Formats: sequence, C-alpha cells, structure tokens
Amino acid sequence: VQLQASGGGLVQAGGSLRLSCAASGRTFRSYAMGWFRQAPGKEREFVAAISRGGLTTYYAESVKGRFTISRDNAKNTVYLQMNSLKPEDTAVYYCAVDRAQTLGVMTHEYDYWGQGTLVTVSS
Repeated sequence: VQLQASGGGLVQAGGSLRLSCAASGRTFRSYAMGWFRQAPGKEREFVAAISRGGLTTYYAESVKGRFTISRDNAKNTVYLQMNSLKPEDTAVYYCAVDRAQTLGVMTHEYDYWGQGTLVTVSS
C-alpha cells in the first residue's frame, strides 16, 4: 500500500485545513486508518483513527471537538478536517494504515506510512 498525503499549508490561528491521504491498491477498504503528527523536536503522536467502514472514530484529547476524520472508500481516500487550529497544531501530519484494525494510538500499531504534509499555524 502506498499513501500520499496532501493539503497542508500555512494558516492563521483559528483557521481550517483539510488534509487528504490517497491510498493505492484495492485493499484500502479492508484497513483502518490513522493520522499522526510530529512537531519539530518531538515524537510522533497520535491524532485520529477511523475504522475500515468509517463508523468508528477515535481522537486524541488535544484535537477532540476540533478535528474530524472521515474516509471515502470509493476514492481510496481518508481525510482530516482541522478546524479552530492552534499554533501547537503545527507539525508534519502523516497518514497510516492499520491492518489489524486496532485503532491504536502507538506508531508500532500501524503498518504503512505516507510521506507527510506540513501544517503551520501562525499566531
């Protein structure tokens, strides 16, 4: 599985961005998916996850109520809608495949990773 993340950019605090992650292959709908982020000098951290059918989602406390993960299995794409952005949301955002359907929060629970897209939130 190959993943291509896009949609990052520079936005002012309080603004919104929508990230997309397009997956190759016919098995996309078989996998749960997750978004992680990594700020400069920090470890990669969990942001959100979604089940393969899209009915179950899970969020980090820091983004709950502001971010929404969704997916379109017909388009092999998972999205991350980010609203009310804060400077502390600045990071490279990565999408990842969760073959075991755990919707886990640890990086080792994910099997394939995209290249990341940079989100910068100015104050």
